[in-house]
Amino acid sequence: MNAAQPFPHPAPLHPGQVSLVGAGPGDPDLLTLKALRRLAEADVVLYDFLVAEEILALINKRARLVCVGKRASRHTLPQAEINQLLLREAQAGQRVVRLKGGDPLLFGRGGEELATLLAAGIEVEVVPGITAAVGAAAAAGIPLTHRDCAQGVSLVTGHRRDGASGLDWAAHSGSEQTVVVYMGLGEAAAIAADLQAHGRSGDTPVAIIEQATTPRQRVLHCTLTTLADCVARECPQPPALLVIGEVVALARGWQRQAEVCLAD
Repeated sequence: MNAAQPFPHPAPLHPGQVSLVGAGPGDPDLLTLKALRRLAEADVVLYDFLVAEEILALINKRARLVCVGKRASRHTLPQAEINQLLLREAQAGQRVVRLKGGDPLLFGRGGEELATLLAAGIEVEVVPGITAAVGAAAAAGIPLTHRDCAQGVSLVTGHRRDGASGLDWAAHSGSEQTVVVYMGLGEAAAIAADLQAHGRSGDTPVAIIEQATTPRQRVLHCTLTTLADCVARECPQPPALLVIGEVVALARGWQRQAEVCLAD
């Protein structure tokens, strides 16, 4: 892995500006007030597939919307072209919003965009969003940490640029650690096998949270041992997260409450 380089900080050289905005986990009510303001002020919005239509409807009606893709391995534009498009629009004096699902600096390649813009002397800001792990866990009634069974939480990605995991699974195999896997559906069997090979019990509870915080949300419960079969049988679709750890079992009371509410 290449060593990370510090972000450059030259003075802005161009009249335009770019806001890297987190759209949150899906529910438009979970947008921040600052994100709403930037959407109302934008001249151009470059958005990803993961951004909900309900959120796109909140954008300034005069703004130009450009879908730049970014869903699993299907990209409308390569990242290098997205970087150049951001540069061109900002250099033309536009107020540009780069709208990403979740938080822009967590598994969204926002760090690469930030570095490119700063190096070119573009004024840029980051507007944080509720990341998918936090939003999905809350919507499913799963506390990511708990004093009785989870002293820490790891957020990891299920795939990397070179196609290999590269993760030190031994570091994530402790029984008192919650692991949240982004983009992990396609590698579910390998993830389960790696964690068990490094000592994590096959009985460890797992939740697959699909379309989190939206009306289409679905939560599937299984264990590390049954994870691969659950994915094959239920065919969850991206965007979906894997939440792995003893905290998943604490959601049972939440599920019963939801069932009672639906029955009422």
